Amino acid sequence: MGGTDMCRVLATQDPRRFQPVSRSLRIAGHSTSIRLESAFWSVLDEIARGEGLSTSKFISALHDEAIELHDGVSNLASMLRTVCLLHQSERAGRQAPA
Repeated sequence: MGGTDMCRVLATQDPRRFQPVSRSLRIAGHSTSIRLESAFWSVLDEIARGEGLSTSKFISALHDEAIELHDGVSNLASMLRTVCLLHQSERAGRQAPA
C-alpha cells in the first residue's frame, strides 16, 4: 500500500486515544493493574456510567460474571477490549436506520 493509498483512519484521530494507560483496581479482593489503550478506557468508563457503577466495580462485576459463566478469564485485558467492541457494535446497531 503506497503512501497516497492510505485509508486515512489514523489521520483523523487524536493520537492520545492510542496511548496505553495502566489503571490499578481490586478484583475479588486482590489488587491488580490493567493496561489498555485510552480509547478502550473511555468506552469502559461510558459503559460503567450507564450501569451506575464505577469503572473498577464494573470490571470486577465482569470478572465475576466470566468466572460464573465461563470458569474464569485467561486474559482480562483481551476480554475488556472485546466487551468494548461488542458494546460499540450493539450501539451502532441501535443507531442504524431501519
